[in-house]
Amino acid sequence: MSLQDRAGSEGHARGMSKNTRIWLVFAGFALVASALLFTEHRAHVLGFLVWLPVLACPLMHFFMHGRHGHHHGGGA
Repeated sequence: MSLQDRAGSEGHARGMSKNTRIWLVFAGFALVASALLFTEHRAHVLGFLVWLPVLACPLMHFFMHGRHGHHHGGGA
């Protein structure tokens, strides 16, 4: 076993994978960016929150009613 093989296996076992580090950096960036956007545009965000119940009504109606009353055909 060469020195490079040993160093690579120890480094991989000790630390996080590259994808994990990338996602952690992205999550940190997204958190900071969203906090800054919220503080700078608080009036716009809070003004939009008033309309969320109105926008939620059609979505709830569409997704929560299911398929009741639509038994076209079927058995005798």
